[in-house]
Amino acid sequence: MATSKPFLTDVKELRKRARANMQRGAVTESYELDPKVVVDVLNQALATEIVCVLRYKRHFFAARGLNKDAVAQEFLQHANEEQQHADRISERITQLGGEPDLNPATLTARSHSEYVEASDLVAMIKENLIAERIAIESYTEIIRFLGNRDVTTRRLMEEILGVEEEHANDMLDLIEEIQPSSNGKGRRK
Repeated sequence: MATSKPFLTDVKELRKRARANMQRGAVTESYELDPKVVVDVLNQALATEIVCVLRYKRHFFAARGLNKDAVAQEFLQHANEEQQHADRISERITQLGGEPDLNPATLTARSHSEYVEASDLVAMIKENLIAERIAIESYTEIIRFLGNRDVTTRRLMEEILGVEEEHANDMLDLIEEIQPSSNGKGRRK
């Protein structure tokens, strides 16, 4: 009968490595990526979230017109959820030994989404939908990059991705409520 590698590393070896590398915090020998690369990717996601917070807040305060109250409340809810995403990403960055890059001077350059003020309610909704679609695509790419090499960060990004998909659907619903499609078939084909 062939001998196979044990499921877990020898406990004595685990203890030895844990003591020898305490300064690395949560990043252990089993971490398969370069933490600096992951921190850079997460700082881009962080910038994206902060730009989204700022855009949604701007739209919340600038909303005008017949449907402004309901739409503005949706903008505020999304701004608050995007801020929670930014906080969670910042926490993960520090767990990986990095520092969250909150520098306002470089924020929009690092963000995947854009900060667009928009002039009317429908334009605001559309800009937010575009930003959500950008986040969905870039976060899906991040998740694929992480794969099984950083399960904790991948799970975090998967959770955030799920909320971004809800946000995109919310924005599409708002557009349909304000400007129903003329073909009578609805938006989803």
